Amino acid sequence: MNKRVLIASALAAAFAAPAIPAPQKPVPAPTSYTAEKCYGIAKAGKNDCASTGNNSCGGTSKRNADPKSWIYVPQGYCERIVGGSLTPK
Repeated sequence: MNKRVLIASALAAAFAAPAIPAPQKPVPAPTSYTAEKCYGIAKAGKNDCASTGNNSCGGTSKRNADPKSWIYVPQGYCERIVGGSLTPK
């Protein structure tokens, strides 16, 4: 096979491949769940709030895994997460 034809067909394939759309995955229906407060697992600055006297509220935690800061998680998940607690420590 001619080198020129081979290179031209390789380039044509490279440009044509992205133009072919990939099959779309269906978007899952939104779920509704009951949330619970989970203390001790929030990253610094990513908490939803905190128990009294620790910090003002959402996004103000100064350290990772602060035992008084909490985030919302689906009910039943907090106790499965390492360091998670349903009450402030």
